[in-house]
Amino acid sequence: MIQSEENLIKVIIIDDSAFMRKSLTLMLESDQEIRVIATARDGKDGIEKISKLKPDIVTLDIEMPGMDGLTALKIIMEQMPVPVLMVSSLTTESAQSTMQAFELGAVDFISKDLASISTNIKNIKDDLIDKIKQIARSRLIQTRFRMRRLVQSSRDRKNQIRTAPKFISFESVASDFQAVVIGISTGGPEVLHKIIPKIPKQFPIGMAIVQHMPPHFTKSLSERLNSLSMVYVKEAEHGEFMEPGKVLIAPGGKQMRFCKEGSSIKIVVSDDPFNALYKPSADIMMKSAADTFEGPLLGVIMTGMGKDGVDGLKCLKSKGGYVIAQDEESCIVYGMPQAALEEGVVDSMVALEKISLAFDRLTKLRA
Repeated sequence: MIQSEENLIKVIIIDDSAFMRKSLTLMLESDQEIRVIATARDGKDGIEKISKLKPDIVTLDIEMPGMDGLTALKIIMEQMPVPVLMVSSLTTESAQSTMQAFELGAVDFISKDLASISTNIKNIKDDLIDKIKQIARSRLIQTRFRMRRLVQSSRDRKNQIRTAPKFISFESVASDFQAVVIGISTGGPEVLHKIIPKIPKQFPIGMAIVQHMPPHFTKSLSERLNSLSMVYVKEAEHGEFMEPGKVLIAPGGKQMRFCKEGSSIKIVVSDDPFNALYKPSADIMMKSAADTFEGPLLGVIMTGMGKDGVDGLKCLKSKGGYVIAQDEESCIVYGMPQAALEEGVVDSMVALEKISLAFDRLTKLRA
């Protein structure tokens, strides 16, 4: 069905590459709900068009001559706030810049190498369109930017599902928790920057995180979080051990599992299965954790598209684990927590700040 003009998602593309501007336009406008209302070749041109045309979403290249993407992003957030999807190369340097972009207010990112991967172009196009639609439909994002633009003190939010349990009550099993396993996707870097630095230095168990990201990005994310945190945060390596106070982030493009070595738990990093939808996958990591650890686990499912992690949380629950989900109001995208709630595996669904407090409570209970 053809959408009326006012209901279309209006996008501005800012990229110094004419090829990328054309490729992104063709991909986005293949969906009847999206309209590219302008393109710009650098940050200065893009800022002028954003100010004049007021798009719903902007895609912004990081590496551009003249005014680069990070400089433009800072001005956009200060003067004309609008949700921004960064376009980044799959390099370590670009990954570090993307982490800075999240700190400046970017919502998510896509890979600039997408246009050259012709064999996978359909999946790439679908992922791009999904991101644009999820951002446009996210009440949290739209409210956040509406508040920035209008300097309002109230938000228009939809009521949370009434049956969702809101209080964390894991005291009866907290002393037995063997590890924390977290699944997170779209909007994850921003969320992780808010909770990981607040974890107490004396955190009594290890933590494993699957954040949907490509290679290089997970390393930059872990290094940035480590510089801000009291606990030790790093990208997981094959053969290293889970330890109290250590936070391991699954490497992008790989799968992370666990195996026993004596009384210790060791990390296994591999490419298998090759056909997995997500690399890394929260389901694969959580299922392996449930199979490997002898005691119960604390599972956390947070902002992200899709339902990765639901099957893993089912396994965790079957072994006596406890599951915390991020609530709709604090999610960038409510997909993964909602899927877990609908499957009946959530013990507590709470706001982001309550998850941080839960880690603090766990530390005090185990002191």
